[in-house]
Order: sequence, then C-alpha cells, then structure tokens
Amino acid sequence: MNRGLLFSFSLLVSLLSCREGIDPKALEVYEGPVNSAQNIHILHSDSAVLRSEITAPKQLEFANGDLEFPEGIAIQFFNLQGQLETTMRADKGYFLRDQNLYKGEGNVQVKNLPKDQRLQTEELFWNQAQRKIYTEKFVTIQERQTLFNGTGMEADDGFSSYKLKKVRDSRTLLPGEGL
Repeated sequence: MNRGLLFSFSLLVSLLSCREGIDPKALEVYEGPVNSAQNIHILHSDSAVLRSEITAPKQLEFANGDLEFPEGIAIQFFNLQGQLETTMRADKGYFLRDQNLYKGEGNVQVKNLPKDQRLQTEELFWNQAQRKIYTEKFVTIQERQTLFNGTGMEADDGFSSYKLKKVRDSRTLLPGEGL
C-alpha cells in the first residue's frame, strides 16, 4: 500500500512540475496605437466659418484619445472672411486630449502671410480653445527685414501679434538672408 501511495504522490508531483511559467511580458498592458489613419484632413469651424485645417500623412490614435502625427503635421488658420492667414508646420505632431492641446516638435515653422512674419522653433503648443500658440524654447522671428531671437513666446493662433519673453538679440537681415 505504501508503494501505491508513493506512486500516486510522485505522479502528482511530476504533473504539477510540468506546468510552464507565465511570461511576464504577456501580462503587460498594451500602450501602443489602437488605430492608424493615412492622409488625414481635419477641418475646424466656428459658426459655420472655416477657422483651421489640419493635414498629416499619418495619424496614430491611442486608447486615451491622444493622437500622434509621426510623419509631420500642417495647420492652416483662416480669418473670419475665410481667407488663409497663417500656416504652421512641424516635423512631428501630437494632440493631447486631456489638455485639448496640439504640440509640434522638430523644425516648427509658422508664417503670417498678411504681415510677412515668420517664426522658427523646435517646440510649439497650440491651445485651440484659447486660440493661442506658445513655447518656452528658443525662437527666431523674422518680421520683414528684422530677425528677433529669444526664449519663450506667446501669440494669438493667427500669429498677428506676439510677445517674446526673453529677447536675446535682434538685427537687420542681410540681402538674401532670412527664414
């Protein structure tokens, strides 16, 4: 009888020891994109008037509602008469849903067409609700034939009026020079 009990016990132990371990990576929560779109085109209007147009070659959407534009983003702003007033582009873009905020990274460029103003920086935020753009990074602004350099900037989203926070220098452009 001891032999039968010993055999049953050893059979049970061998069966339990054959169980495979669980890979910890299989239990990790997936945080990557849940949706992907190509050649996106988003229009924003206010009172049936086109206010902005967003285009991007690729858009990634995440479970929390955030968006990423890994291949660049372009935004156009229109005045109340529907005329193109300002353009903005960045090498990479994001929409942070919980803050209702767009973010551009890389070579970020903004142009106000009527005022012939240009801005260049490496990071820029657009608060759509407040209709303003801003950065805490180094910026270069060209206003006609003058260049202004500084750190930190705030402007309306049409880039028609702006405020440099820490002006470093300014100078007149040489012929053939500019942003």
